[in-house]
Amino acid sequence: MGTLIAHPDNKEKLTALKAFMKTMKIRFEEEKSPCDPEFVEKINRSNEDFKAGKSKAIKTDDLWK
Repeated sequence: MGTLIAHPDNKEKLTALKAFMKTMKIRFEEEKSPCDPEFVEKINRSNEDFKAGKSKAIKTDDLWK
């Protein structure tokens, strides 16, 4: 058979999808991230802030002042 890769966008959808697959006796593998989800969220927010121009550049010479 084929392989499907799903990308649920929130925890509730993930839980529902896993429950459905268990009910239908469909084998699935869960890939766990080695990173803490809270840390990943902070990094993603920081990247979004940077893209939105909410950042401040500091010259290397001024770094230790």
